[in-house]
Amino acid sequence: MVKQGITVLMLANMFCMAVVPTVTLAAAAATDSKSTTTDSKSTAAASNATGKLPTAESLGLDVKSAVLMEASTGKILLSINADEALPPASMSKMMTEYLVSDYVKQGKIKWDDVVTVSENAAAQIGSRVFLAKGDKHTVLDLYKAMAIGSANDASVALAEFIGGTEQDFVKIMNEKAKEFGMKTAHFANSTGLDIADMPAATRPDSDQETIMSAMDTALLAQHIVDDHPDFNDVTKIQSFKFRPTDKDPVVNWNWMLESNASITNFKAYAYKGLDGLKTGHTNAAGQCFTGTAERNGMRLISVVMGTTSEPERFIQTKKILDYGFDNFEVKQVVGAKAAVSGLASLPVVKGTAKEVGVVTDAAVNVVVPKGTTPKNVTYTVAPANEAARTAPIEAGKALGTITYTYKDSNMPEDQVETVNLIAAEPVEKGSWIRLFFRAIGELFVDLFDSAKNMF
Repeated sequence: MVKQGITVLMLANMFCMAVVPTVTLAAAAATDSKSTTTDSKSTAAASNATGKLPTAESLGLDVKSAVLMEASTGKILLSINADEALPPASMSKMMTEYLVSDYVKQGKIKWDDVVTVSENAAAQIGSRVFLAKGDKHTVLDLYKAMAIGSANDASVALAEFIGGTEQDFVKIMNEKAKEFGMKTAHFANSTGLDIADMPAATRPDSDQETIMSAMDTALLAQHIVDDHPDFNDVTKIQSFKFRPTDKDPVVNWNWMLESNASITNFKAYAYKGLDGLKTGHTNAAGQCFTGTAERNGMRLISVVMGTTSEPERFIQTKKILDYGFDNFEVKQVVGAKAAVSGLASLPVVKGTAKEVGVVTDAAVNVVVPKGTTPKNVTYTVAPANEAARTAPIEAGKALGTITYTYKDSNMPEDQVETVNLIAAEPVEKGSWIRLFFRAIGELFVDLFDSAKNMF
């Protein structure tokens, strides 16, 4: 009887305290704070038995460095001295290509804008379309000359059109490299030429040459593929006439284009699905090539640097791409705008509803050994802070993140991908009276649960 009397007095006292607004809000906040705890769950999936994957050494590659990347995930499938900074030669033009495409995409320039060729652009040596000072050509024609024919004069003309001077454009190139996380990259010009081969009047103050690792080159190619998916409208062109009056067309340096299967001189190198990207050669760099090919929905990016001859850069690339397509495939773990198994909702603060359903804002894919399905996939949920989860909430608002981790002993490293969890529907802000009585109700539930435990 004494215990019951004490319990009644405690309940009465707590009820009086509950009508104080500040206490009510504190109780609501305390309740909500429990919801922000990180949660971890795992998903199970069947997996077919698989043997060990071939090693990079087994490919017998003759390169200074190489890398193979799956484009949609950024997963590295093969790496040979991939972080060593080397001269990339004309592969550095990919940054010029990216920036020109990006300026068009942003509306800063147009493909049909007319560029007037400067003395500096006309003075370039090496691969070129023989521009003369005062010539006028469209951005698109110069871009094609650069991307297809690796024309140094066209590259400089575009760089000056955007940056004012080539060196000011180079500053933009280096800033973008840092933004992309290219750890070794440094650009001395827009072409990839050695500094000594530039016109003396426009050489940089520094004597630091253009360098870029195979890994950074692949990362740059990935940005081209992801941010400008129409890249291959130009890079897969076999040849074109820069001027209607030109006797000979500009021929694509990329012998591996799939469309070259019908060309006598190139058919031995034509590769199914290959539609880009950029060759490079100087005495310092050797023969280099960044290639990209897509088969069955999987796009691979390969980079070879420092091969011994023009044919060899394509022969080595074929070995690497074959390795990728023969041994790997992309599988989806969860789709975009899809509900997550085991996670129906996240808590809402001060809403008409206490929870809201959530879905992923993007798909999550992983690279798996070919013929298998992903197993050992776990996920971790991190709800956003209370401010982000406070009503009103619009459908599609980010309320937290979910990070998937895929482990496979046959893969060189774990794959980790994070996407947002977004509200599947809107939640209106609750009225003060609704929130008040909700807090009172939750308080009494806690009190009675505590009381039951006393007996």
